[in-house]
Amino acid sequence: MRRRFAEPMCVEARAGCILAAMLTSMWFFVPEPALAGGDTVSDFTGAVVVTHGKLTGPEERAVAMLIEEAEKRTGIRWERSGRWPADGTPVIAVGTVRQTSAPGARFGAAFRNARDRKPEAYHIRTLIDGRSPTILIEGDDSRGLLFGIGRLLRTMELSKGAAILREPLNVDSAPKYALRGHQLGYRPKTNTYDAWDLPQWEQYIRDLAVFGTNAVELIPPRSDDAADSPHFPRPPMEMMVGMSKLLDQYGLDVWVWYPAMDPDYSDPATVERALAEWSEVFRKLPRIDAIYVPGGDPGHTQPKVLFALLEKQAASLHKYHPKAQMWMSPQGFTRAWFAEFLELMRKEPKWLTGIVFGPQVRMPLPELRKAIPSRYPIRHYPDITHNVYCEYPVPDWDPAFCLTELRECINPRPLDEAATFRLLQPYTIGFLTYSEGCNDDVNKMVWSGLGWDPDQDVTAILQDYSRYFIGPNYERTFADGLLALERNWRGPATANEGIDSTLHRFQELEKDAAPRDRRNWRFQQALYRAYYDAYVRSKAIHELSLEAEALATLRESPRIGSTAAMARAEELLDRSAEVGPGRDLRARVLELGEALFQSIGMQLSVPKYQAISVDRGANLDTIDMPLNSRVWIRKQLGEIRALKPEAERLAGIDRIVRWQDAGPGGFYDAPGDPERRTHLMQGKPWSEDPAGYHSVISITDDEAPVSPRSQWRHALTFYGEPLRLRYSDVDPHAQYRLRVVYGDGPVRLSVNDKVEIHGLITKPYQVLEYDLPADAAASGALELVWRGDDNKGGAGRGCQVSEVWLIRK
Repeated sequence: MRRRFAEPMCVEARAGCILAAMLTSMWFFVPEPALAGGDTVSDFTGAVVVTHGKLTGPEERAVAMLIEEAEKRTGIRWERSGRWPADGTPVIAVGTVRQTSAPGARFGAAFRNARDRKPEAYHIRTLIDGRSPTILIEGDDSRGLLFGIGRLLRTMELSKGAAILREPLNVDSAPKYALRGHQLGYRPKTNTYDAWDLPQWEQYIRDLAVFGTNAVELIPPRSDDAADSPHFPRPPMEMMVGMSKLLDQYGLDVWVWYPAMDPDYSDPATVERALAEWSEVFRKLPRIDAIYVPGGDPGHTQPKVLFALLEKQAASLHKYHPKAQMWMSPQGFTRAWFAEFLELMRKEPKWLTGIVFGPQVRMPLPELRKAIPSRYPIRHYPDITHNVYCEYPVPDWDPAFCLTELRECINPRPLDEAATFRLLQPYTIGFLTYSEGCNDDVNKMVWSGLGWDPDQDVTAILQDYSRYFIGPNYERTFADGLLALERNWRGPATANEGIDSTLHRFQELEKDAAPRDRRNWRFQQALYRAYYDAYVRSKAIHELSLEAEALATLRESPRIGSTAAMARAEELLDRSAEVGPGRDLRARVLELGEALFQSIGMQLSVPKYQAISVDRGANLDTIDMPLNSRVWIRKQLGEIRALKPEAERLAGIDRIVRWQDAGPGGFYDAPGDPERRTHLMQGKPWSEDPAGYHSVISITDDEAPVSPRSQWRHALTFYGEPLRLRYSDVDPHAQYRLRVVYGDGPVRLSVNDKVEIHGLITKPYQVLEYDLPADAAASGALELVWRGDDNKGGAGRGCQVSEVWLIRK
């Protein structure tokens, strides 16, 4: 972090204002120019890019980006000149305040009202002079020039043979947050990045810079990952050096996420080896602005030992990068270790620059800000790449999606990301997001855009994204499609008819798309998600309808006999395992998976594309995951068939079909299911607590299909937060028996927060039963309270409860 916090400055200049003092100059001469206003459409197809004086390396890169990115989209290469053309040619004049205020430039007169200079700020004017349009871009510094050029690129309509500015662009703008970055890890765990070479990295760095990104976080060769990948075009250290050099050429900050993974840093020999290893990385990288060491995920070092290590590493770092900063996070700490961390922070270590708030920090961000000395800034490390078992999960994500598309699929979540950003960013100086690949590409651009201006409309960011990356013709339609993809994940898939509408929307785009558009990986990603979502919905409807038929048949077993009923039910369940009416959708998903592998090396399958593992975005391998209870029902029927007496077989079948029945006067809840959690006290709403510190999160078990569908979801709390089911309509004269099924992890239970029913136990996926005290319901109300182990570290997952029966005895 080199820059101090900057307040926003987005002031649209008033149209029609006469720009005086622009007199004769070799470089700049426009007689009595004025700001273009109203609905003026300007054609810059044949423009000349004018610069003045000597530009720095990053400024030269910014100008090259302007010319080359426009050429990629238009097929026309703008001429660059050091002189103002005399023939009325459209002009794009660019420079920093250093060039625009130089003797003979006279450029600065156009920006005489831009007196409040700020880091990374830019100023853009669109002029009319009766002959040709002119755009002036002035950066307050080199980065300001880069971001001003990015603003122009994403605003212009750049299409084959044309560069059009639909409306005049007159703006003064500076970023709200000083740090706006993303982690780009070249390692096997990322589902795409390990296939990229330096030209692709440079392109992606440009793409991010166009939306205001000013920092990138790299990962060293040794991390919590495999040492090699079949997709690597070059060795990790060589790539890391190349990426650091690229970022330096564009003038962007280089961060390094450096986990401390050795088993014992209290051992002096281990410390010496770590100092030597890290020092080699520090020495080889041409640029490092900051090192960030996570306390966990990975990492398992007691804070006082970790602090001692990092003080030594900071001294080593400064031998090669004297101004580089040292940051760390309290991720994964136990309660005792977190208390130790806070005590160490109160001593205000001088070697430490700031604290990172990321996944697995046991204290909410607003509380952490209050708990540590104000001299230490906080950087956000938001997980924008995962959907479940993560820092900010998709709220109440349907198991049908969770089991097929998995936690690391293509996941544009613009509105959720914006809500999280606006809730938490005010406690920080900025962010560097946690990313595992380009599956979260839309989310990156949303965070970068909001990091510059938190008040801008998210739809406007998506329209910029669509216009710039897909094409001007897609500005609104593709942006609306991205919002529709996020809506696909709201509520049950079977009931969400909007999923089919979203597919139709993208099929219309696909039908009219030019071959170049079809090869665009961002276009392919959106198509992949639209087809996949629609296939999952079709598959779920197909399988659940056949399961319903099978259960209806089993209910007839007293009339037709257990053997006949089970045979018919098994036939229906076997049919549900076959590809149903969505087979064409499935085929198209497979085609798009191949297209994404060819376009950007995206690895959506382990056997076919050599992804590192199924849970790393390889959801072609889980596309046929069961979405009904057929595995569990067939297992139960197999056990029932072995029973001799017909009465026992009928009783076994009855348990299947009445699985959720709590009997007369009883109550049934599936606390993880939004449609079956009547008695759950959910805590804060998602909008106030997206990480679930003081609320209940719904998650789907990874091994779900072997259980009844009612057990697939769990209600989950974190860090000792209680999970409560409150019954206000119990019979005060009755005694109740509890039947319950837990997920993974230790849990304890009490009734009315007074009487303990059982202590800390770990008995996942077992049906447990307990008699409640005779007077538990005497007041006419009853509350069941579960708590997990508040002492453990890691992800801090507390109690997980999937099914609860309160049975009247």
